[in-house]
Amino acid sequence: MSETMRAMVLSKLAPIETHPLNLTQIDKPKINKNNEVLIKIEACGVCHSQLHGIEGDWQKFGIPPALPTVPGHEVVGKVVEIGKDVTKFKVGDKAGIQPLIGSCMECEYCKEGKENLCDSMEVLGESLKGGYTEYVTVSEDFSTKVPQNMKPEYAAPLFCAGITAYKAVKASEPKKGKKIAIYGIGGVGHMAIQFAKLEGCQVIAISRNPKHLEVAKRLGSSDIITYKQDQDEFLRGLTQKVGTIDAAIVFAPVPSVADTAIKSVKKGGLVVLATLYQDIYKFDVTQEKTIRGTIIGSRKDMEEVVRIADEHKLEVLYEQFPLEKANEVLGMLKDSKIEARAVLVP
Repeated sequence: MSETMRAMVLSKLAPIETHPLNLTQIDKPKINKNNEVLIKIEACGVCHSQLHGIEGDWQKFGIPPALPTVPGHEVVGKVVEIGKDVTKFKVGDKAGIQPLIGSCMECEYCKEGKENLCDSMEVLGESLKGGYTEYVTVSEDFSTKVPQNMKPEYAAPLFCAGITAYKAVKASEPKKGKKIAIYGIGGVGHMAIQFAKLEGCQVIAISRNPKHLEVAKRLGSSDIITYKQDQDEFLRGLTQKVGTIDAAIVFAPVPSVADTAIKSVKKGGLVVLATLYQDIYKFDVTQEKTIRGTIIGSRKDMEEVVRIADEHKLEVLYEQFPLEKANEVLGMLKDSKIEARAVLVP
């Protein structure tokens, strides 16, 4: 008879206010391949993209690909069992999993170390194998060592918010003195501020949420700007306060914000879009701006994020909740009541 475990299962797409996630007993995973590890989950971060998937906003992008599903794709836990060919981990080690849990390893992207662009990329949290539960299996090749002294609640947000922020900052071509505007200061944005500061950039934090702006100021942003719906008014105020902007990074999943960000950078400037959008934007080609997309990161990127966080003692803001409160936590996230990152603990 199979062992079971608790999981928050989504069987039907619906507004989070209707509590579509149900606490259910499902089969506990077993190691099926010799290179797999079994991880007892100690913390799973709550990502805004999960909210879009649960409510059906991203059906156009095939997310989630099937139901029922267990959401959750930023996991940290303890290795409790290993396959016979595993060499990277031993029982008792701490490990983390980002959304990327598999790729073909043979295409041009995989060979270039860009597994996150592989057409066969596999994503955690888009099947019954997600993080809103107690155990998960994964190939040792797609899991990352976590320092034993790093708290799981601190480490878990690094595995999606952290790598998303890191990759977006890298895509903005940071350098000392470069002026970068970050649109959206939440779970991802507050980490992007810190990665950009480490590169010597001047950071302009932009948010509609006063609490998020307070966080940005405390983390060292050069300027904090309240976002306004009136685009012309906002852009005039932005220019008056900070002058021209070299680059912008957009984490807010709102088309109008992305459009504003594109218009806010100087001619020849760069805009990094780090989330999915339903619309394609029009912009003036005569201004020679560059729009660049970015999505999570490679295995090497993930290792670098953990190293930087440990070495520079990055501040990861999180609020801890029990697993069974997933619906309520996602509701708080929807209403902008989470300061930065929520973390579920089984």
